[in-house]
Amino acid sequence: MDQGQEGAGETLYLETHRIPGLDPAKSTAVSSAMAIANIYEALLEYDYLKRPYVLKPCLAEALPEVSDDGLTYTFTIRKGIYFQKDPAFGPDEGSRRELVASDFVYSFKRVANATIGSPGYWIFRGRIRGLDEYRDQSVADGEGFDADRDVVGFQAPDDRTLVISLKEPYPQLLSVLSMTYTAAVAREVVEHYGAQFSEHPVGTGPYVLKSWNRNYRIEFSANPDWVSGDRIEVYPTEGAPGDREDGMLVDRGARLPLTSRIVNYVVGDPSTLWLMFLDGQLHYTEISTDNWDGVMTNTGLTPEMRKQGIRLRQKPALRTQYIGFNMSDPIVGRNKKLRQALACAFNSEEWVVFHKGRVSRATGPLPPGLAGHVDGESPYSYDLDKAMRLLSEAGYPKGIDPATGKRLQLVMDIGNTSTSTRESSEVIRAFFEKIGVVLELRYNTWPAFLEKTERRQTQVFRLQWVIDYPDAENFLQLFYGPNASPGANRTNYDDPEYNSMYEKARSMQDSPERTALYEAMSRKLIEDGPWLYIDHLMNYVPYHQTLRNYKIHDFPYGMRKHLRVMSSEQEGG
Repeated sequence: MDQGQEGAGETLYLETHRIPGLDPAKSTAVSSAMAIANIYEALLEYDYLKRPYVLKPCLAEALPEVSDDGLTYTFTIRKGIYFQKDPAFGPDEGSRRELVASDFVYSFKRVANATIGSPGYWIFRGRIRGLDEYRDQSVADGEGFDADRDVVGFQAPDDRTLVISLKEPYPQLLSVLSMTYTAAVAREVVEHYGAQFSEHPVGTGPYVLKSWNRNYRIEFSANPDWVSGDRIEVYPTEGAPGDREDGMLVDRGARLPLTSRIVNYVVGDPSTLWLMFLDGQLHYTEISTDNWDGVMTNTGLTPEMRKQGIRLRQKPALRTQYIGFNMSDPIVGRNKKLRQALACAFNSEEWVVFHKGRVSRATGPLPPGLAGHVDGESPYSYDLDKAMRLLSEAGYPKGIDPATGKRLQLVMDIGNTSTSTRESSEVIRAFFEKIGVVLELRYNTWPAFLEKTERRQTQVFRLQWVIDYPDAENFLQLFYGPNASPGANRTNYDDPEYNSMYEKARSMQDSPERTALYEAMSRKLIEDGPWLYIDHLMNYVPYHQTLRNYKIHDFPYGMRKHLRVMSSEQEGG
C-alpha cells in the first residue's frame, strides 16, 4: 500500500448487532449506521479529535455559503471523488463514476419518498421547499419511486453545485447533513440491484463490503481507490508523528484509512463477548455488569487488566434509556395516570446499584450536558405509595383490572436477547410487581423489534436513544406528532401544545430563550410520560493497547478510518 499504511495489514476486530440492511435511507439503528458509514459518505462529518465537536467538509469542498436570511445553503462538491467500482456503472470490470451534485438530490429524495419507507424523513419534514408536497405525491402514487419529479428545495444547477432552499431557518441543518441518512448513493446502483440494493452497497467511502453473514459477521476491506490517490485524507498534521494525545499514541500526517480490514462479529451474549475481548478477538468492547467487579476498582482498571495490555476510556454518553409507551394503545396510551404510576414504581436507586454505578438516574428525556436538561427530583420519581394512589386514580385499584377482575397485565417488547438484558428486564418486572401490575416480557430479534415499533404493534417497549447531533432538538423531535411511526417518534405521542412548542423551538438559534423553551418541553414530557425515563449511561470502554488513536466519540459514524491496529512488536512507541 501507499506510504502511511505500514501496519495497516492488521485487522480491526469489533462487535455489532445483526444488521438488517446497508441502505443509507434506512440507517435508523446505530449498528446499521456504523456499518453504512464505512462505505458511504455525506457532505459533512465531525472532526475526530476536536472537542467541543466541530463539523468539517467531507464530500463537500468546504462549509456552505449561507444566504443572509439563512434560507439558502450552497455547497460546492469536491472534484475527483468516485463511487466504488461496480458492474452497475458498466460492463467493464473497473467501471466507476465520479460523484456529482445531483447524486445528493437523488439521495435526499429517496429519504423523502414514501415508497422507500425511510424512517429518516423527520430530518427534512417541514423544512425544505417543495419536499413535503413531493412526499405527499409519493403517497398518492402508491407505488414506484419517481426520481425525476422536481423538488425546488434540492437543486443541482451543475455537477459541482448543490443548492438547498429552506422554508424557515434550520439551525441543525449542517449537523443533519453529516448523518448517514444523507449519504450519497448512485442512482445506477439502486436501479441495477433493485430490491437487493441494501445488500450491494456502493459508496464513495474508505471501505468496501467484503463479505456479510447476517447472523455471524460482516467484513470490510479498504477501498483501494480511496487510498491510492483519489481520496488522500491526512490525519491532523500539527505536532510530530507519535505525539501522545490524551494519553494515547496518535498518528500524525498519516494517510487514511489506517487499517485495511475491519471485521465485525454479531455476538449476542455478553459473557462470550467479554471472553472474545480478553482473548484478543475484539479490540475494544463495553464492560458488562457481570464482569464489572473483576475488571474495575474505584480508581479504574484492576492491575491485572493493565498487565494484560488493556487500557480504559470513559466518558458520559449522550443517550437516554427508556421504557416507551405506545400512545396508540388503548390501555397505556390513553391513561396518563397509569403511565405516571409505573414511573413512580421504578426504583432508580436499586437500578443504579444493579448496574454497579455505571448508569445515573434519568430525571427526564435529555441527558446532562444538553441545554434543556431538567435536573433535580422528578415529580414521578420512586414512591410506592404515590404509585398505588395514581394506579387507583387510573382505574386499577391495587393493580386490578375492572374489566377482567384480575391483575392488569402489560406486554413489553425488547429487541435484545442477551443475558444481561434479560436479567435487567426481570428487575423492571419486579418493580411493577410491587404495585400489582404483571409485565410480560417479549423478546425479539433486533430487526423484528424495529419492524414492530414502526408498525405500532407494541404496547410497551424498552429502548434507548443515542444522540445524532449535539443539540437537544435531536431528542425532542422524538415526541413531535408528525414524526410518529414509522418515523422516529416510536411512542406516537401527538400533543398539540407540545407540537406547537417544538415548531417554535426548531427554527430558533441557540439562546437563553430557546433553552427555556427546551426546558418547558422537557417538563411537559415528564408530566405526560410517553417515556418512563430509566437512565443515562457512562461509557466505560476497555481496549487493547495495540489499538492506536481510539477516542470515544458521540458521533462515531465513519470514524473507524482513524484507527490503527499495531502488532505487539510495533506497539509501545
